[in-house]
Amino acid sequence: MFASFLAEGLIGKAVDEKKLIVDLIDFRKNGIGKHNKVDSPPYGGGAGMVLRPEPIFNALEALDEKASVHKILISPQGKSFNQQKAIELSRITKPIAMTCGRFEGFDERIRSFVDEEISLGDFVMMGGEIAAMAIIESVARLIPGVIGNQESLTQESFSRDLLEYSQYTRPLEFNGMRVPDVLTSGNHQEIAKWRLKDAERKTRNKRGDLYDRYLKRSVSSDT
Repeated sequence: MFASFLAEGLIGKAVDEKKLIVDLIDFRKNGIGKHNKVDSPPYGGGAGMVLRPEPIFNALEALDEKASVHKILISPQGKSFNQQKAIELSRITKPIAMTCGRFEGFDERIRSFVDEEISLGDFVMMGGEIAAMAIIESVARLIPGVIGNQESLTQESFSRDLLEYSQYTRPLEFNGMRVPDVLTSGNHQEIAKWRLKDAERKTRNKRGDLYDRYLKRSVSSDT
């Protein structure tokens, strides 16, 4: 599942240039018996199968023997992933190990082996692989040199608790809709003011929760 993701675009380039190193570890190799079994029916009954603790514990322990790692469980019980968490993870200096689940979930004891749990959001997926890819991409683009223009990172949605301001390109007019005159004025100070006001307007109208957080942060910084 990860092959094409790690080979395309800026992620593929970062992997080629060794700015991003991703090791794929199949914990089934630590499975039980000749069939390398990693799941079993749940005690107490119920639908589906549950991932056993031993294969995942052994895989994580093997990593820790090489070097201390920050261990993450991709789980709907974790805290929702956001830009602030991406920034935090990008600043961790040791390797990050993300465990992706399948089936009905993890044996509860697996949670004691990890440092934190992260969820992509309040919805159900078939496994944690796509969530892991989203986290990898979000964190990798914060690594110096992965994104060409580092300045753009500070202007994006969520980086300042604001949605990104409206973007326009050619043509100057399309279907009766014209690019705001200020953006073609060449006055960079006025453009910056317009962009901030536009970002505030969009955030207030579309994400009131985010806008409230932005206002609180602005007040705290002023004091």
